[in-house]
Amino acid sequence: MAALELHNVYKNFGTVEAITDVSLDVREGEFVVFVGPSGCGKSTLLRMIAGLEDITSGKLMIGAEERTHADPAKRQIAMVFQSYALYPHMTVRGNLGFALRMAGESKAAVAAKVDPVAAMLQLNGLMDRRPSQLSGGQRQRVAIGRALVRSPKVFLFDEPLSNLDAELRVQMRVELAQLHKKIGVTTIYVTHDQVEAMTLADRIVVVRNGRIEQIGAPLDLYDNPCNLFVAGFIGSPRINEIVATVAGVDERHLSLVLPGEARVSYPSTVPTPAVGDRLTLAIRPEHFMRTTGNPQGVVKMNVDYWEHLGGVSYAYGALSDGQRVIFEERSFRSFHDDRSLSLEIDVSKAFLFDATGRRLR
Repeated sequence: MAALELHNVYKNFGTVEAITDVSLDVREGEFVVFVGPSGCGKSTLLRMIAGLEDITSGKLMIGAEERTHADPAKRQIAMVFQSYALYPHMTVRGNLGFALRMAGESKAAVAAKVDPVAAMLQLNGLMDRRPSQLSGGQRQRVAIGRALVRSPKVFLFDEPLSNLDAELRVQMRVELAQLHKKIGVTTIYVTHDQVEAMTLADRIVVVRNGRIEQIGAPLDLYDNPCNLFVAGFIGSPRINEIVATVAGVDERHLSLVLPGEARVSYPSTVPTPAVGDRLTLAIRPEHFMRTTGNPQGVVKMNVDYWEHLGGVSYAYGALSDGQRVIFEERSFRSFHDDRSLSLEIDVSKAFLFDATGRRLR
């Protein structure tokens, strides 16, 4: 395994700049996930690392060697695709050993590498089947196994679970996490599913419009987003974004007016906003609290519907001015669904952003 570095990398398609000044250090043995909305450039970035897309400018290092313009076959990288890309006429054994046979290795050498990988991925009893005779999860394990037998320095995964049903995706996430612990190979994984990113990654790279917005451990991004985009993208259900108006400023606090004339006091920030500025107070669904206290200090939520999931319930609705919000309930169960809620905001867990989406701290 090896570390991987990107230095000021750009990618242009004609006059369109798809990747802009990306720099990243992936530590040896680390599991890094690229996450972002569709079309943000995360798969393009992965393909540039693999050598399937040229790097317009910048530098790629794998280990101690520069690989910016190296042939894909010489980068010692193995890539697992969303579509599995298995040979339909070959058996599982044939698919697993194909790259080794093409490299001229002997039958005995191929078997010595294929058999342990097949055992690790629980494919022993499937070796004589063809891909059409396998389930989606089994095909994905074959695709992973085909990459494993090559003993790469770096693994690349391009949305490998997106074709699986919900239950199988959960199972495969667990298997991928366990596999990484066993083999410890440096891994870069692309997904648009932030739940996959949160559960698999040592570190997450949040990408938007070809740029890196923030890099950090999953809970660091959840607890300390640098801007409104990251706060909204990381977390499920997504964070609530409530427009607030600055009513007063002093050295220690900002007085914010929320929908329904509710007021909250927020610690003073740098830069300090002016009275009358409109800001966004972002609060996660679990950081609302039911209250029967002073109506001046709470917001009123009109509930459209409840989603009961057993251990947790979610209320979906709107504040008095129509702003959409979600409330998470864990400590209360009722045989009837409340249609109106008084909710207090835990300001210590809330984030404040200016009109550009920049975090105010």
